[in-house]
Amino acid sequence: MNVFGVDIGGSGIKGAPVDLDRGLLREERHKVLTPHPATPEAVAGCVKEVVDHFGWSGPVGVTFPGVVTGGTTRTAANVDKGWLDRDAEGMLADLLGLPVTVLNDADAAGVAEMAFGAGRGRTGTVILLTLGTGIGSAVFTGGRLVPNTELGHLELDGHEAEKRASTKAKEDEDLGWHHWARRLEKYLAHVEMLFSPELFILGGGVSRKAEKFLPHIEGIRAAIEPAQLQNNAGIVGAAMAAADRDAGPAAKVA
Repeated sequence: MNVFGVDIGGSGIKGAPVDLDRGLLREERHKVLTPHPATPEAVAGCVKEVVDHFGWSGPVGVTFPGVVTGGTTRTAANVDKGWLDRDAEGMLADLLGLPVTVLNDADAAGVAEMAFGAGRGRTGTVILLTLGTGIGSAVFTGGRLVPNTELGHLELDGHEAEKRASTKAKEDEDLGWHHWARRLEKYLAHVEMLFSPELFILGGGVSRKAEKFLPHIEGIRAAIEPAQLQNNAGIVGAAMAAADRDAGPAAKVA
C-alpha cells in the first residue's frame, strides 16, 4: 500500500510516496526550503509544491513541529505564531483537494521507528528524540504512543533543553562533536531520571552521523540507538497516520 507523507521541518519540507508494507520511500524524496517567516500560508504552499511534484492523488499525512490535537496546531515554538490554534488539516485539505492527516513530527517519526526501525519489537518504555532545529520527542510504553510530549522544552541549565542540545545549538555555537555530545548526555540523563526508558532512539538528520557523537555519551543506563529510518522517519510515520486515520498516531505499533 502506498500513501504520501510530508515532513515539515525548521529548515526543510520534504515528502514522498511511502510503501507501507516495508516502511520505505517509493521514490526519492522531494525537498524545498522552509520559508521564513514560516507562516501557515507560506508553508502550505510548500507542502503543495512537494505533493504536486509527484502528481499525487490520494491521502496525505503531514507532520508539524509542535503540538497537534484533532488536526489543529496548538503550539508554534519554531514556526510563525500564526499556526497557533490553526485548523491545519482543514487548510491543507482545502488547498490540496485531498484527504489530509496532520500530527506532531516527532510522534510520526516515533511511530515509524517502532514499526519498522530501532524500536521494533520493544514493549517497554521507548523515547525517540528528534535532534534538529529543536528537540522533538515521542514516548511509547507497551508499544503505544503518548502523543505531544514535547520534552525538548524541559529545562536544562536554566534554558529550554532544545536551546542547548539541539543540532541547531551545535551549529549556532560552533560546538565540536565531543562538546555537543556532553550537552546531549546531560539532557538524556535528565530525561532518563524522569521516565526510566529502556531505549532512547536518536533521530533527525544528525542520526546519519551517530558514530561522531554516540561514543562520547556515557553514564546512560538505557540503550541508545540512532534512528534506522534516519531523516525519513517523519515521512513514513506521516503516511502511516494518513493510512490509518481511524486508529490515528496512538495506534499500537509494536
